[in-house]
Amino acid sequence: MNAPTDDLAALQATCAAQAAELAALRTELEETNSGVLALYAELDTQAQALRQATELKSRFLAYMSHEFRTPIGSILSISRLLIDRLDGPLTDEQERQVRFIQETAGEFSEMVNDLLDLAKVEAGRVDISPGWFELVDLFSALRGMFKPVLTNPSVQLIFDAPQDVPPLYNDDRKLAQILRNFISNALKFTLHGEVRVSARGNGDGSVTFAVADTGVGIDPAFHHAIFQDFSQIDSPIQKRLRGTGLGLSLSKRLAELLGGGVHLESALGVGSTFSVTLPLRLAGAAADETASR
Repeated sequence: MNAPTDDLAALQATCAAQAAELAALRTELEETNSGVLALYAELDTQAQALRQATELKSRFLAYMSHEFRTPIGSILSISRLLIDRLDGPLTDEQERQVRFIQETAGEFSEMVNDLLDLAKVEAGRVDISPGWFELVDLFSALRGMFKPVLTNPSVQLIFDAPQDVPPLYNDDRKLAQILRNFISNALKFTLHGEVRVSARGNGDGSVTFAVADTGVGIDPAFHHAIFQDFSQIDSPIQKRLRGTGLGLSLSKRLAELLGGGVHLESALGVGSTFSVTLPLRLAGAAADETASR
């Protein structure tokens, strides 16, 4: 007679234990959920703070870059007037010093422009304006742009005829900016030989633009950082020829906005090849592409 009663008591005890365990698990789950919600809230707060910090940085860079342009323009204008002897003759030493001022102001102007462009990219305020263009026209414009600055007779700037490249539908101004940065760097760090600009179709709907030089080259140990902001290579010629350290970083970001990417091949004493690969037709612009035809 006691056996059923004992079994029932045992079953009730087991149920009570399971109910207590279930309640404990429910409490633990609620605490875990509360912790997860608190973590998400903290992450949202940190993300918001990061967005605000990024926005403030971009606004600061844009503001300072804009404010710097006026005094830089004045310095460049005054130095040109002095170099042109509009206010009288200069001694050799005075001309040397004025040219130094002019070159330094030019470097400062380049840095300000790069900072302003980077600020726009980070703030998402860069407008991409795709359109049809021929590479022959792009190369011709770049050749004319660099002709006045080819002051080293030991270096040739060569533009190869594009190979198997039809008309492109992309932003030719942004592409020109990327290639200008590549060419400027190549000319700066090439003392003898040539800087060669080329373009070739890859057969997969993309085209690769390359700027190859016979300059000092870059140690492979620095390749991973070369496209980072303010990156500088520790070499004697780098110390003598200062740069902003922003041009290559900006080129990388612009290439990504144009649907492509950048690449570097280089070795010390051999030279460097900077390249950018872009789609022949910018993705997501089909409607504009049809209209542009």
